Amino acid sequence: MGFEVARELHAPLDVFVVRKLGLPGHEELAIGALATGGVRVINHDLVRTLRLPETVVEAVTARERGELERRERLYRGDRPPLDVGGRTVILVDDGVATGSSMRAAVVALRQRRPERIVVAVPVGPPETCAALREEADEVICADTPVDFDAVGQSYDDFSQTTDAEVKELLERAAADHVSTAAFG
Repeated sequence: MGFEVARELHAPLDVFVVRKLGLPGHEELAIGALATGGVRVINHDLVRTLRLPETVVEAVTARERGELERRERLYRGDRPPLDVGGRTVILVDDGVATGSSMRAAVVALRQRRPERIVVAVPVGPPETCAALREEADEVICADTPVDFDAVGQSYDDFSQTTDAEVKELLERAAADHVSTAAFG
């Protein structure tokens, strides 16, 4: 999704890695999230409601931190992150459910001092999209079904994007942006 948005806007594309902290046994339910830059967001209400011991939260965090670091190295390689200071940044995802991952991304990105942060997703529950408006400067949720169950229900094919596909799209976007900047 990010590739298509960047291409349509003739904007640079960068990766901002976020990992959901999924409830053990129900990994799609986010008890929190980690983002590039060491930011961790925990859904304390959910953790309390589920009576999850801190040891479980820490174990999930440690596992996902390792995966976040692996993906960051793999996707970024030796390319430094884009300097977003003073710029408008559009955070794109395939959708939001609890909003934990997007919230972590916004909090982490704020540390880099962009002028504005726009969250853009095709689908999310109304209450999550409304809550994200407290964090981001603008939130675009194209579809907010009241009977929302999961992001995947809005897609015919919700298969995961592979590491190789992510790397290839980032490389294509970088090459396209360089050629556009040189001639445009």
